[in-house]
Amino acid sequence: MLYWLWEQADWASGIGGSLPDHLTLRTLLAALCSFGLAVVLGPRLILWLQARYREPIVSDCKPLERLQTDKRWTPTMGGLFITAGIVAATLLLADWQNPYLPAALILLVGLSLVGYCDDRLKVTFGKGLRAGSKLAAQAAVAIVVALVVYGTHRDLAGGLELVIPCTDIALPLGLGFIPLTVLVVLSSSNAVNLSDGLDGLAGGCLLCSLTAVGGMAYVAGHAEWAAQLSVPHVRGASELTIVAGAAIGAILGFLWFNCHPAQVFMGDTGSLPLGGLLGLLAVVARQELLLIVVAGVFVAEALSVILQVGSYRWRRRRIFRCAPLHHHFQLSGCAENKIVVRFWIASALCAILGLAALKGGQDARPVPPAAPAQSARTH
Repeated sequence: MLYWLWEQADWASGIGGSLPDHLTLRTLLAALCSFGLAVVLGPRLILWLQARYREPIVSDCKPLERLQTDKRWTPTMGGLFITAGIVAATLLLADWQNPYLPAALILLVGLSLVGYCDDRLKVTFGKGLRAGSKLAAQAAVAIVVALVVYGTHRDLAGGLELVIPCTDIALPLGLGFIPLTVLVVLSSSNAVNLSDGLDGLAGGCLLCSLTAVGGMAYVAGHAEWAAQLSVPHVRGASELTIVAGAAIGAILGFLWFNCHPAQVFMGDTGSLPLGGLLGLLAVVARQELLLIVVAGVFVAEALSVILQVGSYRWRRRRIFRCAPLHHHFQLSGCAENKIVVRFWIASALCAILGLAALKGGQDARPVPPAAPAQSARTH
């Protein structure tokens, strides 16, 4: 909204160097705006949640359940004010004409609704959505998002390409872009959801991952920087930096209340959309494979669950004391704060490693989607 108002005022006055030209400034303002909203709305929303939605903390692992007794009945669904802060800051400061913003907003709102339904069922009946139903609902949102993003590339000859980091290899995707996007969004959404088990763990790790992937989107949207780093240039991708900045600010505001001992839990209402946003940013920046490195902590958490379930079904033996991985360390006697901080450090190192690997081959080809609608003003 501010973008549009300032653009109209700038067109009428003929003044150059307007707010729309300052992406970095708008990103910082979005982060501050969402942080402020989270901090202001947080106490009121926590009181409201405390009266209605409190986490029962039920686990199949009885030692873990006993270990988390003091967390029982903590308010959940804190993701509500995270999503509200992101959406408000994005609508206020982003360019509404950018073709990627509808995809980001659909993703955030859609996955928040799926998470809300799951959280509410857990609180009311002690059990959330069935795994199949939950995955189907997430997939429905991801398919809509994939179609919206693909619509901006449909005029490209040969379609999109899957870029192999640090090489000159780019594999043509065509319509394969749609299932790839769905896979990335679903994987990242559920990986973050699995990691949300200790106070501040998922939020702190997301700060590192979103900063790195948001930086990739920023670079991809600038032709000169993309050429210098030999990565695909995607016109309009840099506008999603506003969404990433808003998410970082909202998460910082949430961590204000979620640090140990937590006053509120994120719940699926927050972890599902934030994980999905992480995947979407990587897709738009054309760095799906590099996301595996950047989100290394979330990947490890998801793999620990897959390995644990597979090992138990095939060999009737467990690899870890409990999965996801952070619970294994918790049951091994490691203090919760120590686990959380060490996972934050690991996440920061993964983000640095991913950014260091950003430079691709010298002849990497650009992938320019259809340009966003341009303003009618002249300078």
